[in-house]
Amino acid sequence: MSVIVIKADSQNSKILKELAKKLGADVLNINEEQFEDIALGLIMDKVKTGETVSRDSIIKKLDK
Repeated sequence: MSVIVIKADSQNSKILKELAKKLGADVLNINEEQFEDIALGLIMDKVKTGETVSRDSIIKKLDK
C-alpha cells in the first residue's frame, strides 16, 4: 500500500477525490490539525534516538 497527501483548495479537492474514487482508491479527508499531527509524528520518528532521560534532569531543565 502507498499513501499520498495532496493539499488543495476545496474545489480541486473535490475533483481529485472523485477521480481517486473512480480509480478505485480509498479517500480519507483530514483537517489541518490532523495533517499537522501526522507531520509532527513523522519528524519525531526521524529524530528518535532511543535514549532515555531521567525525570530529575527534565525538571532541572524546566526550572531554568
